[in-house]
Amino acid sequence: MFVENGQEAYDHVFWAFRVAEDPAVRLPVAINIDGFILTHVIEPIEFEDDELIRGYIPEYRMEKPLHPDNPVSMGCFAMPEMYTETQMAREKALVGSYATCVKGWEEWAALTGRRYRPIETYRAEDAEYCVVTMGSLGETAMAAVDELREEGEKVGAIKIRLWRPFPFEDFYRAADGKEALIVLDRAISFGGPGGPVALEVRSAMYRRPHAPAVVNYVAGLASRDVRVEDFKAIILGGKAKAAAGDTAGFTLYGVRE
Repeated sequence: MFVENGQEAYDHVFWAFRVAEDPAVRLPVAINIDGFILTHVIEPIEFEDDELIRGYIPEYRMEKPLHPDNPVSMGCFAMPEMYTETQMAREKALVGSYATCVKGWEEWAALTGRRYRPIETYRAEDAEYCVVTMGSLGETAMAAVDELREEGEKVGAIKIRLWRPFPFEDFYRAADGKEALIVLDRAISFGGPGGPVALEVRSAMYRRPHAPAVVNYVAGLASRDVRVEDFKAIILGGKAKAAAGDTAGFTLYGVRE
């Protein structure tokens, strides 16, 4: 799960406990916060009172608590005879957590007015092509979209918030009908065909009717700045690549010669 700013980081600490401790889930939750960008930013945050938080997060009761009067030994090792089945059970549990993730966001919105969704869009309804982001760069991408719209470009933004379980249907609703998706990664899969987010998007859209072209850029490594003008260059460059059919591999943006 990815956040864009300090307020979202704060909100999702409580959301993470709400989801992870739900009896229907009981799985660990990871909140991805961009280092140097969100960890070092100064911005106002609205805090909620303890009573609201207690109402949002039910009292946690361990299903199988440990007690020194009744010691047991538990290991994390599974023999080959059962390991495959345990992994299948974990897969089903993770996929099944989607409804609780969404429910947790809806409950938080009802209490605070701040609403989150697995896939969020910005000016994407009538867009011909979209930039796809995760994390803190989404806000900068939206500013670039605004400027490009003023210049006559039919561009929008798609922001992936929930990473696992991957929200396929939500993503399809956002991406279907677009001519191209310009995916911005902040990591490289060395020796491979692109960044991890672009690989997921390409896989998700594979053989989907009228699937948009997917163009991959990698930028912002080690939290190097990706400014509005950089986003505009990436978006327009990606649009040109898609039109020319140049969609293989990836482009590492801003490499100094």
